[in-house]
Amino acid sequence: MLVLTGQQSLDAHAFGLGDCPQLRLGCPGEPDPHAHVRKVTAALLPLLRDPPDLLLVQGDTSSALGGALAGFTAAVPVGHVEAGLRTHDPSLPWPEEEYRTAIDADAHLLFAPTSLAEANLRREGVDGDIHVTGNSGIDALLAVQSMLPPPTLHDRGLPRLLVTCHRRESWGAGIKSVAAALAQIADAGFCLVDVVLHPNAHVAATMRELLSNRPNIALLEPCGYAELVRRMRDCDLILSDSGGIQEEAPALGTPLLVLRDKTERPEGLASGNALLVGTDAGRIAAEVRRLFADPVVLAGMARRSMPYGDGKAAPRIAAIIDDWLERRAVLPAGPLAITRTA
Repeated sequence: MLVLTGQQSLDAHAFGLGDCPQLRLGCPGEPDPHAHVRKVTAALLPLLRDPPDLLLVQGDTSSALGGALAGFTAAVPVGHVEAGLRTHDPSLPWPEEEYRTAIDADAHLLFAPTSLAEANLRREGVDGDIHVTGNSGIDALLAVQSMLPPPTLHDRGLPRLLVTCHRRESWGAGIKSVAAALAQIADAGFCLVDVVLHPNAHVAATMRELLSNRPNIALLEPCGYAELVRRMRDCDLILSDSGGIQEEAPALGTPLLVLRDKTERPEGLASGNALLVGTDAGRIAAEVRRLFADPVVLAGMARRSMPYGDGKAAPRIAAIIDDWLERRAVLPAGPLAITRTA
């Protein structure tokens, strides 16, 4: 069964999940992420009175932690897809670093996307079974990319910069600084800037207020996943603070400047596909100008690489779960949940 909290909309058919039974909890996002965690946990607990064999959560959102806490409370085993990502700084990103660490501490099955994520888990001494699988997000990316029409061949004119920005730690001064950098870049006239607005009203309003009606800047309404993949594939450079895009850009071969000071996905930096630039307006504008002025360096960052998986994470995870369930079926009855008091 696919459980949808309501925090974001999802077209299940677009991800090959259209035939799955769906349950909608009706828990839209909250300004306070901890409040959303509690709401999701409370909504899910009654549904676990007839316990499933495994509750699977993905990522580090408040929905993921809420689901995991419901499982821990109801003594239902929990599996965590995308386990082991760490910046080792509880404030960057907040609250995601806190949430993913809490899920990993008590999960029975931990699906780490990379060997570095596995090493983080082993260093922490978690009790669950750890498996390196790649990230299923890359499976989805490659599936969607294969269905896209080819890029249109025409004189492209100015290079194109694609921007997304939404991280909670950047709300306020950080987003304003990113917008100031985009204004500088657009005014210089050496590229076109496409800003995909986030569904969060606060973030979108700030971008509209600071960047509306500026030459060379297009403010785009939130789009579906296939459209975003197409835009990432077809642009020349991405500016983003998204965790998912940090994985997707290398797989697409599109250079990426990461609008963060720290990242839980350093593999993209090591592969040469991405650079950390933070949210300082001067640094962002300087790095964009430098890359567009040096096609050789930009081309080096555009070499396609797959540090986060080969597109076969989902069948690996499914096979591991099947094997785990079969082994559990022959074990003597006992406590299902790993619990900790500290």
